[in-house]
Amino acid sequence: MKPKFNIAILGCGKVAHLHAKAIKNLPNANLAAVWSRTTETAQKFAEQYNTTAFVSISEMIKKASVDLAIVCTPHPFHREPTIEAAKAGAHVLVEKPLASTLEDSDEMINACNVAGVKLGVISQRRWYAPVMRVKEAIDAGKIGNPVFGTINMLGWRDKNYYDADAWRGTWKMEGGGVLVNQAPHQLDILLWYMGEIDEVYGLWKNLNHPYIEVEDTAVAIVKFKNGGIGNIIVSNSQKPGIYGKVQVHGENGASVGVQTDGGAMFVAGMSNVLEPPVNDLWTVPGEERLLEKWVKEDSDHFNSIDPTIFYMEKQIEDFLHAIESETQPMVTGEDGRKTVELFTAIYRSTRDNRPVKFPLKPENKPDMDGRLTGL
Repeated sequence: MKPKFNIAILGCGKVAHLHAKAIKNLPNANLAAVWSRTTETAQKFAEQYNTTAFVSISEMIKKASVDLAIVCTPHPFHREPTIEAAKAGAHVLVEKPLASTLEDSDEMINACNVAGVKLGVISQRRWYAPVMRVKEAIDAGKIGNPVFGTINMLGWRDKNYYDADAWRGTWKMEGGGVLVNQAPHQLDILLWYMGEIDEVYGLWKNLNHPYIEVEDTAVAIVKFKNGGIGNIIVSNSQKPGIYGKVQVHGENGASVGVQTDGGAMFVAGMSNVLEPPVNDLWTVPGEERLLEKWVKEDSDHFNSIDPTIFYMEKQIEDFLHAIESETQPMVTGEDGRKTVELFTAIYRSTRDNRPVKFPLKPENKPDMDGRLTGL
């Protein structure tokens, strides 16, 4: 019998409900406590899920014997609860992105390293079968060296979405737009497939959302250290939302790809996942005819589960296994920093109108890494 892990949720907004439901479904997990920056919100959440609300994170970790803290606060407010939970002795799993800045990311990673606890970042789309199938094909050498990777994420967010929470659409409270909030899933997957980055030239704009401060669209050209190149297009400006795709082309001419999202994009607590994730491209020699079979299998599986919770369960399970086995989770804090580094490079490149070389270090400037002096 596996030990039962006590889990706390820090931040009780819309996405926290998905985590609470996922935890309730795991036989080796117990939702032991919750905390929020607003006491009333935490108390209401605790009553709904039959757990205990706390006003102090460190007190909560100790009194509820918390093994794992899941941070679900808005992006610019990931740092403080992560560091406090780590210092109190809990492992930490943070909703994407790890943080909105490199400075916060580095402080969070350092705090967890000093405390000797694990740090991970939510990127549950890695557990999609078609996403894993692409990774396995690359690792098995089926396309040779991956030489060209692309993201095409064409989504939509309307005014109701931004009006749903006061923090949405602002630099101070959200930390960014499509790059910080919607694109991290696809950015993480591209990095998982293509590896370390050498250089980025990027550009962001607000095309058709005049009522928000942040960007709704960004593009980038990427040079990878393996010699490959990449192209990134991410946008919230295509009504009602078209698709999100990550595709990789190999040096032997074979291509593999996944449509992670189709149609109107999923919004935690506001909508459902409408279309199943599927492999939309597969030209590996001898495997071309498998595509139709995989699409059917993956679609059938998708229709048999609640996808908003199922893949969250898979990532929490993976993290608990890492704690138990003293190994690394599939998505580490360092992986999360790489995504922050990538979108930070796009902001800086727009500001400076030049390519940005990697690795990036935090900047001590008041412009939020180029966000406040962009286009």
